[in-house]
Amino acid sequence: MKALIAAIALTGIMPVVQAQDTSGTAISNVPDNNTVQVAFRKLNKKDVLGGISAVDVSTQMTQNYMNYSLENMESWANGFNGNSMWGMGSYLLVIDGVPRDATNVLPTEIEQISFLKGVNAVALYGSRAAKGVVYITTKRGKAGNQRIDIRANGGINVPKSYPAYLGSAEYMTLYNEARRNDGLSELYSPETIYQYASGKNKYRYPDVDYYGDEYLKKYFSRYDVTAEISGGNNKARYYTNIGYQTSGSLLNFGEARQNGKSDRLNLRGNIDVNLSDYISCNVDASAIFYTGRGVNTDYWGSAATLRPYRFAPLIPIDKIEKEDEASNVLVKNSNHIIDGKYLLGGTQLDQTNPFAAIYAGGNNRYISRQFQFNTGVNADLRNLLKGLSFRATFAVDYNTSYNLAYNNNYAVYAPVWNTYSGTDLISSLTQYGQDATSGVQNVSNSWYRQTIAATGQFNYVNTIRNKHHLSAVLLVNGFQQSESAVYHRTGNANLGLQLGYNFKNTYYIDFSSAMIHSAKLPEGNRNAFSPTVSLGWRLSNAPFLREISAIDELRLTASAGILHTDLDIASYYLYQGVYTTQGSWFGWKDGTGVQATESRRGANPDMRFPKRKEISIGLDGAFFHQLIKLDGNFFINKITGNIIQPDVLYPSYFTTGFPLSSFIPYINYNDDKRVGFDFNLSFHNKVREVSYTIGLVGSYYKTTATKRAELYADNYQYRQGKPLDAIWGLQSQGFFQSADDIKNAPAQAFGQVKPGDIKYKDQNGDGVIDARDEVYLGRAGWFGSPLTLGINLSAKWRNFSFFALGVGRFGAYGMKNNSWFWVDGEDKYSAVVRDRWTPETAQTAKYPRLTTFASDNNFRSSDFWLYKTNRIDLAKVQISYDMSGLLGRKKVLKEMGVYVSGFNLLTVSAERKTMEMSVASAPQTRLYNLGIKGLF
Repeated sequence: MKALIAAIALTGIMPVVQAQDTSGTAISNVPDNNTVQVAFRKLNKKDVLGGISAVDVSTQMTQNYMNYSLENMESWANGFNGNSMWGMGSYLLVIDGVPRDATNVLPTEIEQISFLKGVNAVALYGSRAAKGVVYITTKRGKAGNQRIDIRANGGINVPKSYPAYLGSAEYMTLYNEARRNDGLSELYSPETIYQYASGKNKYRYPDVDYYGDEYLKKYFSRYDVTAEISGGNNKARYYTNIGYQTSGSLLNFGEARQNGKSDRLNLRGNIDVNLSDYISCNVDASAIFYTGRGVNTDYWGSAATLRPYRFAPLIPIDKIEKEDEASNVLVKNSNHIIDGKYLLGGTQLDQTNPFAAIYAGGNNRYISRQFQFNTGVNADLRNLLKGLSFRATFAVDYNTSYNLAYNNNYAVYAPVWNTYSGTDLISSLTQYGQDATSGVQNVSNSWYRQTIAATGQFNYVNTIRNKHHLSAVLLVNGFQQSESAVYHRTGNANLGLQLGYNFKNTYYIDFSSAMIHSAKLPEGNRNAFSPTVSLGWRLSNAPFLREISAIDELRLTASAGILHTDLDIASYYLYQGVYTTQGSWFGWKDGTGVQATESRRGANPDMRFPKRKEISIGLDGAFFHQLIKLDGNFFINKITGNIIQPDVLYPSYFTTGFPLSSFIPYINYNDDKRVGFDFNLSFHNKVREVSYTIGLVGSYYKTTATKRAELYADNYQYRQGKPLDAIWGLQSQGFFQSADDIKNAPAQAFGQVKPGDIKYKDQNGDGVIDARDEVYLGRAGWFGSPLTLGINLSAKWRNFSFFALGVGRFGAYGMKNNSWFWVDGEDKYSAVVRDRWTPETAQTAKYPRLTTFASDNNFRSSDFWLYKTNRIDLAKVQISYDMSGLLGRKKVLKEMGVYVSGFNLLTVSAERKTMEMSVASAPQTRLYNLGIKGLF
């Protein structure tokens, strides 16, 4: 059995990072809750300087079942808001030291997640980590008896809401109104509208509800099961994780019934071996097999665009006149008789439609295969120098995906109805398209990505006289990713140097730096040095605080540094001038001469790295005998020298309209600034038999565009001095109420307006409403909400435990600009148009007048469509019961527990309906889950 398990373990991936602490004591490779993974090493929690947050996922999973690796991490890790760290944007995510995707690992496989935020924390990773690092450490085997952990879950996903659209009769009524508004005659007669409203014959007068029970389930199910097997001894240890997940679909007809689910099988394991007293190694591998089954149409996209009256999805055969031989021949020759009773419906304009495609258009499978391998070797060099060691790692990942599809052709039928003695019958059918099932499976959308990563590092850890604790790391680190259809590989290479010292675990200094390289810059400027430093002072060891019993631990840290980065350089070779020999004109001789050479951009041989310059201060401590714990940071950072192509800094003759030509180069110019803070406050206590923990986590940041190349006629339009995620638009002043109101208003540059259209403020008083009247409206929260708050509560009483988690996001704005809100022309009408402007509702209307033309005036960025995205979410509630006491003295099953949990249960917001509504995509869902776990 053990031999089999060891063989299985070889299929997993878990690299070993040689762990150290700054006190000079070597830390075991076995993870424990007192160590934190930082850049290329592990440290004792008490010695971690500011700018780092860590979450022990394996501990959390005992009371907080998760199904995504970064699920609700903003409620645990201060400084991380779900989108970014400290509002900086894209971060580097590594799994066991290798750049990977968050979906490559499941929570059951994770030991710990570290969030490296400050410049000193990320410096050793080089350029690609300049906006932070999320380091996911997976589980490893431990010496001891074999341990088998089994966990199984089953749940249902229930849609939160669907977008509401008007039925056929109401649509026709309001479309007639829109035509009257445009000075056109009505299109639908009262008799026609009545027939659609009566509902007597849904096949002749269809009123298709794409979100109705006829097509969708009330819920879909989700299941997963995971087995973890670990064990070993001091010589060798193994860990294996085998997991399977399956999830269904809401679609409940046609091919979607059988082909609307996804499956994932993952295998992860590792072997750690001590080859001698001086050398150890690890060999790790992982495989993920994912298959998603679907249909050959975008049902949700069609549900947001197809009007309800256009066609009936199914045509009843029994309504065809028996004397209509031609139609009956079509029935006999059809390959697709649905449920033995229906033909596929359609029109000349709807020869392909989502219903017919799901019934007869075939199916597809999205197939993804991911293979990950890495190995490492550790050498203890204490015989050369006390405290010296060496570690080298090498990793290769390969991801590939493709689509397999059966694409079938099908015929649809448009009926012609007549009424005989009050009975509706089909007197003829028109066929569009042909039934054709080739049986050929098509391959498309083939994609791959390969990652190669390697590190080599010397580590030095030593203690002198139990007072002076020294540490150092000298490393070379690099990775390269190649991707299909992408010409240039993404690479990162750097040399790193870390030097650390602390005196009596009271005074700390850490110098971390990197010499980086980037091929995105011109020769001579491709290398740069990034120095950072952190200082720490354990105030609780100072004589003036040592006697204060309320203070268990208190430490102040400060960090500063400069990081060079190429993260925001859009592509390679921007420093080169670009010329084309395919110019827009020829020389003399009637077009037979030499074709012109034209410049597309100028060269900049002095292009350099943008820089992240930062100062941060951190405070952490524990008080009242560990009753209260606090960790917080304040930071100011600037990213200077961002690369742009600035027209306004060069004379106008550097560019021409025709032929299109430019001599303007890309240069280092734009500067950004971020200021903010984060905190993590927790309260631990026990009252009689109830022990509980309350945690409050928060992150706030403010961004400013401190330098911009821009030229505006009006000062209020300058982007400099405004947030980086600023929303710009017009200020609305209600609706035009009459022709005189329009006559007395400024000229409108966005098309002809009528009463019921939105009126805008003329900001500059030039008598014209145009783009020059756009002003700053608010922050969009592109990098995450400005203020993110998380609260977590856990309590235990006897064998019961309770857990709840909430997330609040505040300070950002959104624009109601999707197809549900912006309705004109031939668009499908949503329920929002019921609040439209009419002469009768002029004083209470909340929506512009309806029109069958394009409404360029109404549907543009303005505060009319602006809304606050402030929200509080009850993200998780779980109740668990430990059944281990019921097992008696049986030794096979050592522990057992059950739990029920709910995900995404409640949203509190003034705009809840807007934020919970998904338009043109699958709906948001609540998950209700039942789980069981056991230890063998």
